[in-house]
Amino acid sequence: MAKKGNRILIRLRNKETGAFYTTSKNRINSKEKLKLKKFDPKLKKHIVFDEDKVK
Repeated sequence: MAKKGNRILIRLRNKETGAFYTTSKNRINSKEKLKLKKFDPKLKKHIVFDEDKVK
């Protein structure tokens, strides 16, 4: 069997509006939770999105 890759699928979610982006990250190099400043279309401005699990 092939080895599972190092990249995992994550969801970046805004806690206020529930808007989210999906992306992947390297599970070996990035141990801490990811926080990125992205555009929220509901608020129409850039805010911080936190990492959340993909269901």
